[in-house]
Formats: sequence, structure tokens, C-alpha cells
Amino acid sequence: MNEQLLGLVSQYGAPALFGIVAIAAVGLPLPVTLLLLIAGSMISQGAMNLWIAIGAAGAGSILGDQAGYAIGRWGGPKAIARFRKMAGKRGRIAAIEAKVRAWGGPGIFITRWLVSPLGPWINLASGAATYPWHRFLFWDALGELTGAALYISLGRYFSDRVMALDGVLGNVTWAAVALLAAIVLGWRLLTYFRRNARQ
Repeated sequence: MNEQLLGLVSQYGAPALFGIVAIAAVGLPLPVTLLLLIAGSMISQGAMNLWIAIGAAGAGSILGDQAGYAIGRWGGPKAIARFRKMAGKRGRIAAIEAKVRAWGGPGIFITRWLVSPLGPWINLASGAATYPWHRFLFWDALGELTGAALYISLGRYFSDRVMALDGVLGNVTWAAVALLAAIVLGWRLLTYFRRNARQ
């Protein structure tokens, strides 16, 4: 499938990039980081315009994120129940909703580009938690444009080593997810021990 997606981007350029990242932002697991790096490589070869690529990738991601938010906000209990089944554990969406309320905008911003595998779940949870839409849109747009500019620029400057760079970035992303999980777990343990010490 990666070859087909890369073929679409190389053949149709920015419109294909827009469509693929929009679909991925809704929740379909597609290799968006790799596509953005490839787009950057194409820019270095003169096959695509930098600003059009960043705009198309950013706009597609924002559109897909808004669809996820809308599903969470207005999709009703049936839509939420379906996503909970997809998530595996029943409490996962509820836990993410609590994190959205606690972290707010900066949490949305980080999941747009640093820990992007959590992005679709954060979109859904933000809607379900009735996080204010104008704030969601601001942090979402800021994060998605940052991510598009970052990955496309990396692909542009390291155009001869895109596949190796994709592997490194994948490792960095999962390391960031693990670090984030360790921080959350540490905070919970600290809160638990403080509560028990008071009692």
C-alpha cells in the first residue's frame, strides 16, 4: 500500500497529499510522516512547491481532525461506542477525555506532530469532552502546520536519506509516547502516595 500512496503523491502532487493526510487524520493508519518526507524530497528535486505542499498537508490534516472532533462531539453514544470498541479497552476513550481536559491546548498541539499516533483519539476525545471548538481549532491548526512544515523540511534537506530518516523519526515518536506514559504514571503514583500520606 505504501508504494500506491507514494505513487499517488508523485503523480498528483499536493491534491493527493491533501486527501491522504485528511483520511489519516480521521483515524485510518497511513504512513503520513513518510509521505511528508517524500514530499520534501520531491520539493528538493523541483517536482513540488514547498508552500503548496505545506498548505495542502496542513489543510488536509486540519480537515480530518475536525471530522474526528465532530464525530466525538455530535456523533452520539453509538459513534462513541464504536470507537471504544476499536480502541479495545472500554476505559481508554474516557481516560483520553480526562487527559484532554487536564492538558488542554498544549496536549492537542503535541499530538499533532510529536506523538501523532494519539492524534485521532485526541480528536474524538476532545469532541466527546466538549472541549471548546475554537480552542481545539487553534491548537490543531498550529500543531498540524508545525508538523507539516517540520517533516516536509526534513525530507527536503535529507532527500537522499528519506527512508532512514523515517525509521529514526518512528523510533523518536514511540520514545516520546513512552516518556509521556512514564510521566503520567509517575504523576499518578506521586498523587496516590501524597493522598495516602494525608490519610
